[in-house]
Amino acid sequence: MVPVRFDVTTLSASAQLLAWRERVGQFVDVEVSRARTQIPFNAWFDRYAVGDYVFVNCYSDHVALERSIGRISRDNARSITFHVFFRGEPATILRHRGNRHDAPADVGVLAADLEQPLRWARQLSWHANIFVPARRLQAQFIDPGILHGRCLVVGSPDVLLITEMTRAYARDVRQMTVQEAHFRLERIIDLIGNAYGKDLGLGPSAQAVARERAMNRARRYIHEHLFESDLTPERVLRVSGLSRASLYRLFEHQGGLAAYIRDLRLRAAATDLVRLPDLPIKDIAYSVGFKSASDFSRAFRRAFDTTPQELRGELI
Repeated sequence: MVPVRFDVTTLSASAQLLAWRERVGQFVDVEVSRARTQIPFNAWFDRYAVGDYVFVNCYSDHVALERSIGRISRDNARSITFHVFFRGEPATILRHRGNRHDAPADVGVLAADLEQPLRWARQLSWHANIFVPARRLQAQFIDPGILHGRCLVVGSPDVLLITEMTRAYARDVRQMTVQEAHFRLERIIDLIGNAYGKDLGLGPSAQAVARERAMNRARRYIHEHLFESDLTPERVLRVSGLSRASLYRLFEHQGGLAAYIRDLRLRAAATDLVRLPDLPIKDIAYSVGFKSASDFSRAFRRAFDTTPQELRGELI
């Protein structure tokens, strides 16, 4: 396998961070200040296309990155990304301003859904990024977006094995055939998926299987009826077959069931604001299930730290 390599260490200090921003800016924004460009910034990556997957072996100094709703609305990057850390300091994850999540100090794997906003500051680290199409994970998670922002901590047998196998893959992939590279990466992805399944309480026990079926039923119902204005948590509760407490625990990581429904609607609206620039904003608000344009605008600003009008203005 032959990688695409990018390395800023050969450039002058003032050009290093700017070059990194230009290269990775295809799907994330890199924060740059004048003062920051005056000091050296070391970073490199080797990128491998492996069938439907992308594997990136990467090192970088401290950097702040953001994938905003504006960026998401304008590009077609739609993978689940697993960051497997080999060496480095913990990241601070910011879903959006005012909603802060600190990664554990011993984070081993971090999942990110490129369809959802994410802002994070990462200290110097050596890690791998594995880009996986969401459909690849739907056999385990009907909505792979639930993995967004979730961490697996170092120390468990699963994470130790994932880290060991991913590090070996990064070391050996140059010498692999295409077939071997694909087979071994599939194995790593399976291990990561299984580890997140355990973390979410999904597993082989009868109780876990029943809980997974109920969760899948609830998520499927939400996606099928998302744009109906009378879709409420109470309505989902009636069809889920779960107790109120059990249902809300399933969506706790997303801020609760009502927040999960609202965030799905807002992401759909953001796409339509860009895709249909001549359609009035109030019509988009109603089409995705909001009952008033003012409620939609307030929710949009709270979620994305920008207004629908400002998002459209970025396109001009």
